[in-house]
Amino acid sequence: MFTMKLRKATVAIATGLTLSLVLTACGGGSGSGDDSGNKITIGIKFDQPGVGLKTSDGKYTGFDVDVATYIAKELGHKAEDIIWKQAPSAERETLIRNGDVKFVAASYTINDKRKAEVSFAGPYLMAHQDLLVRADETSITKAEDLNDKKLCSVSGSTSAQNVKDRLAPKADLQQVGGYSECLTGLENKAYDALTTDNSILAGFAAQKEHQGKFKLVGLSLSDEPYGIGLKKGDTELQGKINKALEKMQKDGAWEQAIKANFGPANYKNDPAPPITETS
Repeated sequence: MFTMKLRKATVAIATGLTLSLVLTACGGGSGSGDDSGNKITIGIKFDQPGVGLKTSDGKYTGFDVDVATYIAKELGHKAEDIIWKQAPSAERETLIRNGDVKFVAASYTINDKRKAEVSFAGPYLMAHQDLLVRADETSITKAEDLNDKKLCSVSGSTSAQNVKDRLAPKADLQQVGGYSECLTGLENKAYDALTTDNSILAGFAAQKEHQGKFKLVGLSLSDEPYGIGLKKGDTELQGKINKALEKMQKDGAWEQAIKANFGPANYKNDPAPPITETS
């Protein structure tokens, strides 16, 4: 009786092991390439039309989204593999350091301070600080024209402070919680101009409800090279992303994404910048 029970137990264990091996061979595990193992998490902005925006129906649009999707594809991920994670400006380095994202594409200007904490690939876009005014505005053609005029930007904006400190010290700077408030005030003539990166301004101006109401002045008050942020020292990923960006420029997808996201605002973009972040 004991021998029979032992034999049954041995058969049960062997059957279980065989079934386990079959399931693993059929993709039942979590290895790379299946539904769980091939996901990639990417940090973007959720509140910048034309750049990175989560729409009311849960979709993600914008130039940064298009660039990130292209990079993900070159890294072996389909669009449906991407998990989009909100990356507010103040949290980008933390998200990268903690491994919460594979990389960040979020109007992320490359500078020495940030490079002390993270690495970058790119740049993939050269933005410039500019001014957005009403379409019929003719008295503002340069930064100095903002003296004694009402300038709007978001709280803590370095762009607004740049104008206030260096370019138009007598500007009446109004800082609010979000760019949408600035746009409403600009349309209602509560403000005379809005300032931030031209790519962000173009994205807002290109929205269907804003088309024809605003225009970019066309100034280059600063250089803002946008890069892909990644974990410090990850030269392997940096090299792969740089190759993807170069391919995107060469096959026309970069220019197509520019026109699709910024075209309605008559955004005069710089040519695709050369890749400089290589170590």
